[in-house]
Amino acid sequence: MAIDLLQAKMKKLNNALMVDLSVEPESLPEEVLHAHQDSCNAYEDFCVRLLNGLKGSVTAVRFSLIYFTFYGDRGISLLSDLMKLASSLGYYTLLDAYGISSAASAKHSADSIWGTDSRLQCDGILISGYFGSEIIKPFLPYCEDKKKDLFVLVRSPNKSSSEIQDLLAGSRTVHMAAADYVNRFGASTVGKYGYSRVGIAASATVGDSVKMLRAKYPQLFIILDGLDATGANAKNASYGFNSLGHGAIGCVSSSVTCAWKNPEFQGMDFVQAAVASAQKHQRKIDRYISIL
Repeated sequence: MAIDLLQAKMKKLNNALMVDLSVEPESLPEEVLHAHQDSCNAYEDFCVRLLNGLKGSVTAVRFSLIYFTFYGDRGISLLSDLMKLASSLGYYTLLDAYGISSAASAKHSADSIWGTDSRLQCDGILISGYFGSEIIKPFLPYCEDKKKDLFVLVRSPNKSSSEIQDLLAGSRTVHMAAADYVNRFGASTVGKYGYSRVGIAASATVGDSVKMLRAKYPQLFIILDGLDATGANAKNASYGFNSLGHGAIGCVSSSVTCAWKNPEFQGMDFVQAAVASAQKHQRKIDRYISIL
């Protein structure tokens, strides 16, 4: 069971971090860009070195499907290779596939990603919850039969998300209504730790929202997205965990992948800076939770 695998990995490493490896070509370190003739090779080098360096400092890695299209014809092949490497290094692997927006593309994506001949055998997939059940349902048989995990976005960490996702829908906000909807799909896929293989992604920037989601939906595993976004902090994120430190994982991105730009890590190469930043994030989380 993949969600049990994720929780077990977190417990083994005493670590509650996922890192999003999405980096635009122009944001890669100059030393990497200069060492390669094209951006795809540079990104491959960047990711391979980060994956090897971050082993033990983060539990899971997130790959964004759309970011790999930035790297041309070889993008999907590179994604496949990096996912295999991440799995071999012991990471839980998540594919961010927010772009799926129709019933046909959802069915094709579920079968292509999790089917027998897939080149993208990730542990979990992240989709948007705002396109309705026809986007969610094609993935459910794989959660039930193949023990895969589906995470559905209910509250995103970007600044303007509140304009829609925090609106009132009756007595609830829109994102709480979305979480309630997702909660209906996972009853038959609860694992030994008490969490469904159908979970949610919610913003780590709004502590009250995280607290309400955890209290109301104890069986939903939560990806606490944007842990390094403006307004987010470890205290807000801590509300997503239960008393045993289970049930959630914090997702960070550029604060780790581009930590080499931070004056705090001056003198380190990009891998050393990423490791130092990830460990700093974990120490902040450790002030509030212990994974038992």
